[in-house]
Amino acid sequence: AVPLAAVAQGEPIGIVIMDGKGGSPTGLVAELARTLEGRGYLVANLDMPWSGRRNYDVPVSRAEAEVEATLAGLRDKGAKKLFIAGHSQGGAFALHLAGRLSADGMIAIAPGGDVSTPFYREKVSAALARAQGLVAQGKGAEPAQLEDFEGSRGSYPVLAVPAAYVTWFDPQGAMNMERAAAAANPGVPVLWIAPTRDYPALRRANPSYFRTLPANPRNRFTEPNADHRGAPTASADEIVRWTREVAGASRP
Repeated sequence: AVPLAAVAQGEPIGIVIMDGKGGSPTGLVAELARTLEGRGYLVANLDMPWSGRRNYDVPVSRAEAEVEATLAGLRDKGAKKLFIAGHSQGGAFALHLAGRLSADGMIAIAPGGDVSTPFYREKVSAALARAQGLVAQGKGAEPAQLEDFEGSRGSYPVLAVPAAYVTWFDPQGAMNMERAAAAANPGVPVLWIAPTRDYPALRRANPSYFRTLPANPRNRFTEPNADHRGAPTASADEIVRWTREVAGASRP
């Protein structure tokens, strides 16, 4: 059944929500998911491969397939317009998906985790080399202790699948935010949410990454008064406004 609130606003809107690194669907994105459900959205709140439970258990290609299957499920439930939203590392992955999957719009909430930066590469290069070595030895499918890095936590160990890990930490791969932004489909608008109290490195980087996107009249750069962790909750009203604007504009 299509929620009445969604019907009242026009065509039903479906949205995929992706948590940040080490997070979970019940963590920092939970309130955003509840708010959107309360506004009549069809919501799929995913446990992504970088979550605290999964620790890079599948490669980037499998994560793409998981999101694509979720979009299909939302269509089956009646969604006519589809959006993908991600927080932090989920936001960076949403940018990557903007060049890979068919959706009506992408939402990057305080995107971060760009593995291409010299700072980040310094933090994980030893673990990446170890993972690459394990893959070369034919041990790529055997979970091994590797390293991850997150701004508020620093470096920390993760028990990850090496063959999957190398796809996430490839400096030229999916989590290279400049590459992802430049490769976005020009027909897919992006709502880029850069909270005013985000980590300083992200405050510096995100405006230039946003300018790398292909031109689209509905691209938006918005700065809610929030820190990194509070950005999903603080963004709910703007996400509702923007997705309804884009969904309405794209009707025949």
